[in-house]
Amino acid sequence: MRYLTWLLRILLFVALLGFAMKNNEIVSLRYLFGYEWQAPLVVALFGFLVIGVVLGMLAMLDTVMGLRSELAHARAEAQSNQSGSSVENQTDTPEHSS
Repeated sequence: MRYLTWLLRILLFVALLGFAMKNNEIVSLRYLFGYEWQAPLVVALFGFLVIGVVLGMLAMLDTVMGLRSELAHARAEAQSNQSGSSVENQTDTPEHSS
């Protein structure tokens, strides 16, 4: 399985390297107020990919933090229930004398 994973990684790297080498033409991105940015196509695509990933992670941040808080409360409640039941079991157990 480890060899298959490494083979897939190498194939993906070669495919992305080929993509980068074939798309190295300079492109112009024009913005408002006459601002223009020139860069190789692969750099522009990678930059916008990174921006998209960051924006997606920021959009999910509120949900993730809420779920982490809920999980912490549930764990604390479960721990308090478990410690409370172990104390009850210790006090409720009758002692046997031989």
